[in-house]
Amino acid sequence: MLRERDTPDGANIGLINITARYAIEHGFHVVLEGILYAAHYGEMIEALRRDHRGHTYLYYLDIPFEETVRWHATKPQADEYGEAEMRDWYRPRDLLPSGLETVIPATSSLAETAHQVMLESGLAADSARVAAHALRDEYASGTWTPSVDEQEFPDD
Repeated sequence: MLRERDTPDGANIGLINITARYAIEHGFHVVLEGILYAAHYGEMIEALRRDHRGHTYLYYLDIPFEETVRWHATKPQADEYGEAEMRDWYRPRDLLPSGLETVIPATSSLAETAHQVMLESGLAADSARVAAHALRDEYASGTWTPSVDEQEFPDD
């Protein structure tokens, strides 16, 4: 956001906070996703969680550095920075001090992760459809792993 370099007390942190609060206050579900260093964003995330009157769920995707580099290579901005810069930025298991995050291991497929989040957050009414589409996308892209039972899914 703002294409600002990640710094403590950066303007992007306040803007993320305001945007998330605005969406929550207007009845939207909010997914705050990104590389959010606990030292920089933790206070803001904890305040959002504390101030939110509804249910709040925090997840940490525990992705190894090598996989992060592989994902980066597929992004449009892949040429803007590379492995050396990413190594300086990468912080393994950079969890919030509160310990309230559910850690999702790298072995969890997209379909499994989507299903877990949907089920735990109470949004499971659409969980089967979301998981089915995620699994179909994984299969089509060649990243499907047989850790989820094989099933036939509708194309809706």
